[in-house]
Amino acid sequence: MVQPRPAAPTVKFVDEYCQWYKSLFSDVRSFEAFKYLHVGCVSDLKRKTLPEIAKIVGLDNQQGLHHFLTSSPWDIEKLRILRLELILQVLKGRPIILIIDETGDKKKGNKTDYVKRQYIGNLGKVENGIVAVTAYGVFCGMTFPLLFEVYKPRERLKPGDKYRTKPEIAAILMRKLESMGFNFNLVLADSLYGESGKNFITVLDEFKKNYIVAIRSNHSLKLLPRQHTQYLKWHKFKRVFSDLSSENRFIREIIHGKRSENRYWQITTDREKLPGNTTWYVMSRYPDLTPRDVGNFYGLRTRVSASQTLLTRGLTRGRR
Repeated sequence: MVQPRPAAPTVKFVDEYCQWYKSLFSDVRSFEAFKYLHVGCVSDLKRKTLPEIAKIVGLDNQQGLHHFLTSSPWDIEKLRILRLELILQVLKGRPIILIIDETGDKKKGNKTDYVKRQYIGNLGKVENGIVAVTAYGVFCGMTFPLLFEVYKPRERLKPGDKYRTKPEIAAILMRKLESMGFNFNLVLADSLYGESGKNFITVLDEFKKNYIVAIRSNHSLKLLPRQHTQYLKWHKFKRVFSDLSSENRFIREIIHGKRSENRYWQITTDREKLPGNTTWYVMSRYPDLTPRDVGNFYGLRTRVSASQTLLTRGLTRGRR
């Protein structure tokens, strides 16, 4: 019996990482294409297209990479599960911070499934494009992707599809991670999810998870007769960004009626003027959390969101 030839080597750390997935590929060419795509993704290519990746790994053309993505007999769901299992092995039960976010990609036309003119958060505006709800983990300062699911607009559903809101999708992702054994001791999310009590917050309460979520400035709360809203004193804290630059910010607690398990906060860059674009409202459910903790944890969500936007731009730029 003829033994299959070994896969061509690439970069040492890419080869070592991809070796964990070798059993998922039935032939050496598929495994090589898998490695080549990883080399392309971690390279400094401005346009991470298949032709450009083929060039830097020494291929004559992109056909093999295209075949791998469209026709090669490998199961993407098995790959996803194995990747999550490997992450669990590294974590060894230690808790992580879970960040729920979304990312989008601008598209021309409507040939791509689930493309619609919609708000794309990482672009900060309404564009024709596709959006996915994402779940990231943070552990010891390291950020890593866990799961994602494409948002399917009601108008673009295909036969057999079921419409789900983004908070409903986020809840499904959390349930899947919980069922696999991920231990997240804090969940961070923006106001789309913070305002979705029935579809998102109730799931966090069900799992008894700590959370810090953004809310709208006009967040609805019911006060009993004779109850009123108290604005406590401002606390100054230093917000450190990913480039290690810093900025002074201020945070204060807002108590609506009587303090409860859910606590409310206002964060701003200017406590006198409260500028609309740099003033945020936050709801937390995390015992014994200090104002500074709230500010830093909330800043972590925005920092990770911004860094993932920069990362995905290089990938999406090559797919247009």
